[in-house]
Amino acid sequence: MSAKIRWRDVLAWAALALLVLTTAAHLLTRPPPMPAFAKVRADWQPSEAWLYDRDGQLLDSERVNFERRRLAWVPLNQISPAVRTAVVQSEDRRFWSHGGVDWLAIASAIRARWTGDRSRGASTLPMQLAAFLDPSLAQPGKRDWRTKLRQMRAGQALAASWSHDEMLEAYFNLLPLRGEAQGIGAGAQSLFGKKPAELSRTDAALFAGLLPNPAASAEALGRRACRAAKAKDCTAIRAAAATLVSGEHAARFDPALAPHLAVRLLDKPGKRVRTTIDRRIQTAAIVALRRQLAGLGSDRVRDGAVVVLDNATGEVLAYVGGVGLKSTASQVDGANAPRQAGSTLKPHLYAQVIEHGWLTAASILDDSPVQLDTASGLYVPKNYDHSFKGPVSVRHALASSLNVPAVRALVIDDVQQFRDRLWALGYHGLVEDGEYYGFSLALGSAEVSLVEQANAFRTFANQGRYSPVHFLRGEKADDARQIVNPAAAFIVGDILADASARTDAFGADSALRLPFWAAAKTGTSKGMRDNWCIGWSDRFTVAVWVGNLEGDSMRAVSGTSGAAPVWRDVMLALHAGSPGKPPTMPDGVEARQIALPGTREPPRREYFLAGTAQSEMAAAPQAARRPRITSPVSGSVYALDPDIPIDRQRLAVIVSGSVAGYRLILDKTPLGDADAGQQILPRPGIHMLTLVDPGGRMIDRVRFTVR
Repeated sequence: MSAKIRWRDVLAWAALALLVLTTAAHLLTRPPPMPAFAKVRADWQPSEAWLYDRDGQLLDSERVNFERRRLAWVPLNQISPAVRTAVVQSEDRRFWSHGGVDWLAIASAIRARWTGDRSRGASTLPMQLAAFLDPSLAQPGKRDWRTKLRQMRAGQALAASWSHDEMLEAYFNLLPLRGEAQGIGAGAQSLFGKKPAELSRTDAALFAGLLPNPAASAEALGRRACRAAKAKDCTAIRAAAATLVSGEHAARFDPALAPHLAVRLLDKPGKRVRTTIDRRIQTAAIVALRRQLAGLGSDRVRDGAVVVLDNATGEVLAYVGGVGLKSTASQVDGANAPRQAGSTLKPHLYAQVIEHGWLTAASILDDSPVQLDTASGLYVPKNYDHSFKGPVSVRHALASSLNVPAVRALVIDDVQQFRDRLWALGYHGLVEDGEYYGFSLALGSAEVSLVEQANAFRTFANQGRYSPVHFLRGEKADDARQIVNPAAAFIVGDILADASARTDAFGADSALRLPFWAAAKTGTSKGMRDNWCIGWSDRFTVAVWVGNLEGDSMRAVSGTSGAAPVWRDVMLALHAGSPGKPPTMPDGVEARQIALPGTREPPRREYFLAGTAQSEMAAAPQAARRPRITSPVSGSVYALDPDIPIDRQRLAVIVSGSVAGYRLILDKTPLGDADAGQQILPRPGIHMLTLVDPGGRMIDRVRFTVR
């Protein structure tokens, strides 16, 4: 009896111990909870974002998440059947029949370990998938029995709640591959240069061969792939393995047509942006810019940018921030970078003075030396070629881009008014007031972007109505605001389309002359750092910039040899088979035949704002001009040379206009008649020279310093 009791005790204690051990084993090997398939797919975040054109064609992609490279989730039916078969045969041949754990494979692995034979392993696809979902199930260096049991239980949990198709689909999307690629989407693209559905049987064998060790050498990969393919002749597979390992297909799959715009618009993983870009126009702009930069050579100029706008809608049809080549700053967006405007601001200035009625297209401006006293010192504008043309009409001055007449026009206008007009036209980089920029604003001393330039000129194309540009397809356009008088906008457009008016500066057959109506303006900034060409037709506005983004000067590049050829090529591509048409003359404009005596310009038909037309326009005769002191210049400083006798350092006084009977007064002391060729014997100090008329009324006064 006591023996039976002892055996019962032993059995009871044994049962209790077994229960405790089983419970402990159960707790120690409990896997983390596995998520539902729907949640895994919903939580998937690609590392890329994608940019599309107006028709839904891919333009570019941008890497946003740099932890791993992942593309969009790939459904199982978009994966090549050859790959699916090869992976299942290689990794888990009884995948479709077991419940997450292949007990036959485990038994075979135990036997092989016991006998010392080679084993193919017992880790099933659900077990590997569980490790992808929770990395704690496959921590590096931990291959003990507890980790393996946790993987097995996690695999069983997945098989119990997921379908086999769901497990296989998730496996293909989550598996890590060579380099930083994750999932078959990124792997097929970077390793094979294909989409997952396009992978061949050879590709499938290589893909399966990668799984045990994605970083394998070409030789090891070739051996594994050959076994997976069960091929008799492995020559082609080994060659394909060598190509894969070399990274020959690592170039990105996307066309890379708008990298700078992609950086600007793509900011979240998985984001898909449909833009207003027209892929055909974008490609044409890239080709034209690349051809021109290659022809000029990197020793002359390295960078360029192009923007094309739809006049009616304000949609950006092309946005080329650069084309690389031999650029030393290829990541900088040339289409959005602030650069000095040069002569491209002159049309806006002339439009403002014409609409106020202060000048007409036939008004005469004096292209002769001028010196202006400003708060920051003496300003002496010069023309591009350092020559002067004498009396010229506004049409000739603007078409030939003469600097001195533009400065005289700004004196007639007002620097602050002009600065405010530029701000209204969208030049929002001009954050200072007019006094900060001074008269040099007429020559484009301010910094502007190519997008701002394009849209400001688009205002001329739309009869003076301004509205912002937009980049996104379907985006509601803002209402247009009338900024420029329609009549003035028409007249400025007619001047910039007049090939004969710009012949003196650009020749009779420059790159600005097209076989249809188009208006254009070039510009070059100080120090030859920027070259512009902006112009419009009836349907499009095209803006081009070339220069060096690092700020160094170009070599032997001018307005018509730098940006203008690109502008011409893009315009011709835009209007292939559909030439541009001249604008309709708006109300408030009248045409009249005019003569310009005293100038080199022949009689012509000219456009005027209603009420300002004249039949003859001539420069005012010298006798009719207000007398003024032209030398010394107000604000100037003169230094005496101690090595030259003082009586040989006299300063000549020059007075313009008819000055008979006028007198000069120096520091309240009469100097003599204004027309007598007076000379000043300078003494150190600040001096005031005054011109008075016969009645003693002050006409002009200058202040200068002698040191």
